[in-house]
Amino acid sequence: MKVLIAADAEWVRNTIRGAFVATGQTVIEVVRGQDVRKTVAVESPDLVILDSQIGNMGGVAVALDLRLEEGAGRLDRSTIILLLDREADEFVAKRANADATLVKPLDAGTLRRTAKRLLTNSVAATRS
Repeated sequence: MKVLIAADAEWVRNTIRGAFVATGQTVIEVVRGQDVRKTVAVESPDLVILDSQIGNMGGVAVALDLRLEEGAGRLDRSTIILLLDREADEFVAKRANADATLVKPLDAGTLRRTAKRLLTNSVAATRS
């Protein structure tokens, strides 16, 4: 599994990286939101994890950008987890069409279970 992390906060990247250290898992990191689209196009990650705060282009804007590019046929569909600062941000996150949201602080077990559920559902949907 290939995971793309987009977060400018080192503690967020460290926490996520720590959740995906098993054999066969690759973690790619970017610290600027505007780098996500290009990295997705080049690396084709199985999972994109976006922090709500990524410098000057936050996670919601990045998720919207990816969905627009997918809709235009310029990118394959990405499975996106959006990390929120508070539960009240769920409303905005839904507009971004993320596959899942998690509220920080992060728990590695919850993150792994969420990723597994999303990727299992994604594979099942592709087969049907």
